Amino acid sequence: MFNTGRLSVRPQEMVEPGPTGESQLHLSPRRDTRLYAPAAAAARRPLPLLVMLHGAGGEARQGLDLLRPWAEEAGIILLAPASRRPTWDIILSTYGPDVEMIDRSLQAVFRGYPIDSARIGLGGFSDGASYALSIGLGNGDLFTHILAFSPGFVAVNAGVGKPRIFISHGVNDTVLSIDHCSRRIVPKLKRAGYQVDYREFQDGHTVPPEIARAALARLIE
Repeated sequence: MFNTGRLSVRPQEMVEPGPTGESQLHLSPRRDTRLYAPAAAAARRPLPLLVMLHGAGGEARQGLDLLRPWAEEAGIILLAPASRRPTWDIILSTYGPDVEMIDRSLQAVFRGYPIDSARIGLGGFSDGASYALSIGLGNGDLFTHILAFSPGFVAVNAGVGKPRIFISHGVNDTVLSIDHCSRRIVPKLKRAGYQVDYREFQDGHTVPPEIARAALARLIE
């Protein structure tokens, strides 16, 4: 299953309450998954969940730190897996170990926290954004939202469902050219019938604070 990019896990009834604040899931001795649960999680009511994927050469903390400043205020649980190698599996070869790690990480969160199944997002930056689009479109029966910050491409075998999509890209990006990337990706997604909120901004390969806030607002609205 994992070599097709499909995830097996689904939200379930909470088994054992998880902690608030930042923690590690201890799923791997290296490049482990990190989790941030806001104070609101202590009330044990369903909260939105966002899985955030790092860029090439990054690690789990990068994915967490990109949006954590606003997660507490918005009451969103952040889950940040790490790729098994310097970047995500499909970018190097084929789907497999990273899909499995995301699946295991989600299973741990679903066991420890009640999750709002209408607000489960998959996001990422750079290579992580490309991976989020690819995995998210192929698992639209799980992910309701995709947040892609400066993506480079989309690689999906077959789309499932119609998740809502937020894409942003800097017009001065010298790492992943906006003309070769988002300005090609967005029209294709719209033609395929996806609802896309697309934002361009006057900067480079980054995620400005106002863009981060706008993306999270889409997840919780």
